[in-house]
Amino acid sequence: MYRNKYRIIIPFLAPSLLLYITFVLYPYASAMYISLTRWKGLTKAPEFIGLENFARMLGDDNFWNALGNNGVYIVVLPVITLGIALFFAFVLTQGVKYAKFHRVTYFFPQVMSVVAIGVLWSFVFHPTIGFLSSLLRLLGVAEPPVWLGNPDTVIGSLSLVTIWQAVGFYMVLFIASMESVPDTYYEAAKLDGASKWHIFWNITMPLIWDTFQTAVIFIMIGSTNMFAITQTMTGGGPSRSSEVLSTYLYGEAFLGSKFGYGTAMAVTLFFITLIISTVLTRILRRDSLEY
Repeated sequence: MYRNKYRIIIPFLAPSLLLYITFVLYPYASAMYISLTRWKGLTKAPEFIGLENFARMLGDDNFWNALGNNGVYIVVLPVITLGIALFFAFVLTQGVKYAKFHRVTYFFPQVMSVVAIGVLWSFVFHPTIGFLSSLLRLLGVAEPPVWLGNPDTVIGSLSLVTIWQAVGFYMVLFIASMESVPDTYYEAAKLDGASKWHIFWNITMPLIWDTFQTAVIFIMIGSTNMFAITQTMTGGGPSRSSEVLSTYLYGEAFLGSKFGYGTAMAVTLFFITLIISTVLTRILRRDSLEY
């Protein structure tokens, strides 16, 4: 009986399994091998050098600088983005007028190309013709900051763009989860005189915790990347002050023809992301609530 069952299942699974091996497992295995080699990408077969690339990273100041910038994003982006998204989601599920209009408006940046968003905000932050600098001049600020050209403001500027682009997605995610909570819980809480803050903290959050956990993992993974916005708006500048691991490894591999070293950083970034996701999953794990 079991043999007959597997004879039926295997032919259906085989195409998907073959595609998974070809486009997921094989590239990962190749990357692991290339990270242990010295290779320019277009030359002869890679030269195996063991863990030399990883040892080089330990003494690479640019690598640690990029990793530190990723660390800032990992701390800042989830807190602010998810905080704003939760606030908007809760407000828009309380019977606010034109709620559907607000949902579409806040979600709109999510459907735009990340490169287009980077170009758009580059003009907003432009020190002479940019909207933000022009507004500050109208308000009496003689010399507005050079937002993307100052190491003290560039990380904050890129964070603002990322938050603006991502809030709508997580807001819609939270709204969908909140709307699945039965109204009877809220009605009972209101009859007991609970404030909106208590309703949100003691009813809404526990019942949407699984969605919140998923959102934290998603945004953490995004925070370890940050390639598109950074590459489009600053290229890692000024003076590598906005460099992240993804832009640094891109430069080393594709611009510096150091594919072995660049791939070693990519493998490191993969394991960093894997570790963060695993740790967060364990920290945020709670017993599922049924309703």
